Amino acid sequence: MRSADVDRVRSLPLFRVMSDTAFRDVTGGAFLQKFPAGTTLLTEGDTVDFLYVLLDGSVELGASWNDKDTTLAVLRPVSTFILAAVVLDADALMSAQTIERSDILMLSGEALRRAMREDAAFSVAVAQELSGCYRGLVRAIKSQKLRGGLERLANYLITQKIRQGGADTFTLPHEKRLLASVLGMTPENLSRAFASIADYGVVINGPQVTIARPLVLERLAKPDPLIDNHTPPTDAPIGKAQRERWPTDRHQRTGS
Repeated sequence: MRSADVDRVRSLPLFRVMSDTAFRDVTGGAFLQKFPAGTTLLTEGDTVDFLYVLLDGSVELGASWNDKDTTLAVLRPVSTFILAAVVLDADALMSAQTIERSDILMLSGEALRRAMREDAAFSVAVAQELSGCYRGLVRAIKSQKLRGGLERLANYLITQKIRQGGADTFTLPHEKRLLASVLGMTPENLSRAFASIADYGVVINGPQVTIARPLVLERLAKPDPLIDNHTPPTDAPIGKAQRERWPTDRHQRTGS
């Protein structure tokens, strides 16, 4: 593994607090592999031997039941996934597949569990990361159960605008089939929602979106900090725990 890749992993909040000894143990037997688009990394029910760290590319986390498929999340670098299964030494509850060519680091689950037993700071970091994942899941469930499809789309567009720097014109990060699944909609319902949202000042040109009347769209979306996480982009990688802490950290920095 290249030293630059080691540094990228070390910079993640999950690994930043580890002792040097524990970090060397965890990364000593790591595998860095390049996977083409469409590669299945993990299937529901598989034994989980590794924690995956996405360094480049993108990965879709999904699930299926009774001939139905759904997308649970789409990951971008730098991200870890399947952490809960690694901690519990349990089978995977979701599948993982690359969306595009991706560089993925695989860290031994056994070594990670050993590090948790021996390194208290790392154990706390794992607990915080899992707490961030849990809160993100609660947000997603609240959005699905409390909002209609048009409202979910409106809030998704507002979130993407913020995460991509705040400009009124930005690019959808996923193809619309994938976006429909992320939002819990059929492709047909998403198409109808895109047609309807034009009345609120949203212009769609292929993957490019322009929010021409932001206040009008916000009145439709009614964004709520107890549902939506509007963490702005940062230069340094942040974990799920840091995303959940952002509003609190911001208030502490500003003294409000």
